[in-house]
Amino acid sequence: MKMRALGILGRLGRLMTLLAGSGLLVAEPAGAPAVTNAPPAQAEGKESKEPPWDVTKPPGMTNATTVAIDVTEGTWMNLDVSPDGSTLVFDLLGDLYVVPIAGGDARAVTSGLAWDMQPRFSPDGAWIAFTSDRGGGDNLWKIRATAEAGQPPRESGLTQVSSESFRLVNSPAWTPDGRQIAARKHFSSRRSLGAGEIWLYDAAGVDAGAADGVQMTLKPTEQKDVGEPSFSPDGRYLYYSWDATPGGSFEYNKDSTGQIYIISRLDRVRGETESWITGPGGAVRPTPSPDGRQVAFVRRERFQTCLFVQDIASGEVRQLHDGLERDMQEAWAIHGVYPGMAWTPDSKSLVFYARGGLHRLDTTTRAVTAIPFRVRSERQILPAVRVPVEVAPDEFDVKMLRGVVVSPAGDAVVYSALGHLYR
Repeated sequence: MKMRALGILGRLGRLMTLLAGSGLLVAEPAGAPAVTNAPPAQAEGKESKEPPWDVTKPPGMTNATTVAIDVTEGTWMNLDVSPDGSTLVFDLLGDLYVVPIAGGDARAVTSGLAWDMQPRFSPDGAWIAFTSDRGGGDNLWKIRATAEAGQPPRESGLTQVSSESFRLVNSPAWTPDGRQIAARKHFSSRRSLGAGEIWLYDAAGVDAGAADGVQMTLKPTEQKDVGEPSFSPDGRYLYYSWDATPGGSFEYNKDSTGQIYIISRLDRVRGETESWITGPGGAVRPTPSPDGRQVAFVRRERFQTCLFVQDIASGEVRQLHDGLERDMQEAWAIHGVYPGMAWTPDSKSLVFYARGGLHRLDTTTRAVTAIPFRVRSERQILPAVRVPVEVAPDEFDVKMLRGVVVSPAGDAVVYSALGHLYR
């Protein structure tokens, strides 16, 4: 078997000459183009003529195939209950659906290739805020609760609320007056994992000139997650969860029997933040009840993710249900540690996702009732990109040379590749 290393050896030859002449300094030969990190068109001072990227119209759609789906289960579905208690909204496979609170056939609110998720009803029930990448990256959007998939924006009321192009946002939460929407904003530094902060955006949206957000919390470190915002019914308090493990660096596979995430509460009147729910098993997905007396949350009990509720006045915590899906406390959860859940307007029941379905739990009797749903829709799929690879060719290009050493005379190089030495 032979290895081709012509291109690499050619560059090494140039390297040898330079090293022989200057010892250690390596420079580009005369006439070489200047090094730049800018794209070619920008480096030459020219405008790029490529059309802007459209998530809903990617290249290659001429090869797309339309397939039908007919499902009664889903995975990791975020949901919310309408203020009048009659309707559920949930996400499934990147689209939003509404269904009666008792269950039934779901109606699509959005459709298409854009990935829509994390729906939340406005306090008056007229709008649904959600996260979508339809603008090129995760941002906040809103749409009328009566909208139907396929309607143009003038009919559906589809409106972009935030316009972040780098520090993307998700997990919308309406203020009780319906004028603003809080969300988790992503920050990264030396690692792509990054950290989170809670920011507040005007619900009027981009078209009204209100795209810039206002910072509500400060990220505790450069790598620890913060998210899952929610407001108390009176709007005074902002609840959120965050990774409170020691140190400034994110680590995988933390001990879930200890404390990973905790729930903190920001007093928007006094400007003070306190650790609200802590302890073994952590605490995530804070969900205040409409009457302001309780906070539902998710905690790990040994190795099982469970649903709990806290009495705000006394601080008493009760476990309500131990059949949730496994949360993501040990991992990194940019879109939330557990899917969004909601109270019914009378503050007597909780509606949540678990084990492929939607469920309603009576907080007094702890009885759990399934909410059946059926989604019948269509999706466009594309053939998988496959590149032929020859497994054992007689010759191939070496991609990495190790232990490169230049001879004292500067006329030869020795290097290691694939376990052998070459000169």
